[in-house]
Amino acid sequence: MTLSADLTQKILSAVDDGFEDQIAFTQALTRYPSLRGQEHTAQDFLHRELQNRGYTMDRWTIDVKDIEHHPGFSPVDVDYSNAINVVGTLRPKNETGKSLVLNGHIDVVPTGPEDMWTTPPFEPRRDGDWLYGRGVADMKAGIAANIFAVDALKRLGYRPAATLYQQSVVEEECTGNGALAALLRGYNADAAIIPEPEDDKLVRANTGVLWFKVRVQGAPVHVREAGSGANAIEAAYDLIRALRRLEEDWNARKADHRYFEDLDHPINFNVGKIEGGDWASSVPAWCEFHCRIAIFPGDNPSTAAREVEDCLRQAAQANAFLANNPPAVTFNGFFAEGYVLEEGSEAEATLGRAHLASYDQPLESFVTPGYLDGRVFVIYGQTPCLVYGPYSESIHGFDERVNLTSVRRITGAIALFIAEWCGLEAV
Repeated sequence: MTLSADLTQKILSAVDDGFEDQIAFTQALTRYPSLRGQEHTAQDFLHRELQNRGYTMDRWTIDVKDIEHHPGFSPVDVDYSNAINVVGTLRPKNETGKSLVLNGHIDVVPTGPEDMWTTPPFEPRRDGDWLYGRGVADMKAGIAANIFAVDALKRLGYRPAATLYQQSVVEEECTGNGALAALLRGYNADAAIIPEPEDDKLVRANTGVLWFKVRVQGAPVHVREAGSGANAIEAAYDLIRALRRLEEDWNARKADHRYFEDLDHPINFNVGKIEGGDWASSVPAWCEFHCRIAIFPGDNPSTAAREVEDCLRQAAQANAFLANNPPAVTFNGFFAEGYVLEEGSEAEATLGRAHLASYDQPLESFVTPGYLDGRVFVIYGQTPCLVYGPYSESIHGFDERVNLTSVRRITGAIALFIAEWCGLEAV
């Protein structure tokens, strides 16, 4: 449906009227420390809130057996007992519009040393136009925006005239299996929106990601005889340097990938965790390091994984000990393709109009070298997925924060998108 100027302004005003409640909701959600394996309490909160709003609720624990044979599956080596997805469904009396998924991930990354935060990470702090806390930007403010966009329409006496799903999924920060499990459970629509913290812009394309760990074996001796042993930690350095060279080789291919040609460094490799050895006075017998590396859209994760393995194998051949004791590589998380959101979709045009009305400026798009659950919808659901969300700073870092004015405008744009895309019917 085409929105009149009067209805557009009423919707934006309804968002403004509920915004203090939305901030309080975001703060309440941020207080749940929904780290990996601990998401269930935050999911319980969202289940109650959506149920109280009249959604038909579905809550389930992800079973790896249900998804492990799908090409979008990422391997896991952790317990999934608390890997719980929540979906709320609103259905109209008469299905006259186009259906929509509003998706967000409830899982957050670790805080790091809490004494390096200005205030405790799970005690959200409001300071002027900023809201601070772990996960407040990535992406609990986005989940709240999804919910309160629909609430704003309800305050005006409307609900979507098409099926609408509110999804809160797990595992976005490590595998993407949460969004995949929801898709395979049957939750898909004519379009999807994911309000990740994307600085008021639309993501045009993003990289895929591989996670893997490398275990290096050494030969322990007393340090007085260090030359006769094999130091696993020092050997690990050589392997990391080899992976850095692979990173640069992959970056050199950027000209072959549309939208990535002008990015300085689209493929980023990171050693995120390392441990090894047992005793300061013994040559370390082992070292294990955990890595993340990006891949371009269109690159097959299995092919990229073989390149990683070949890189490590060749590097090991240059070390006399490792040549006979090669490192072990385990892929233990993201095994995910990147995606491109093709230009020209009706969904993008609708978002462009909604953004212009809320921001009074045209919608911009950009390319990001990070993982997004949008790949599940675009690649496997054949659904245009609009990853579009508020301005933020220090996501994954200390004093993570989201800009509240930006959140309000994003919420307005989502509400306007729902009104035009789904249509409206009287409650």
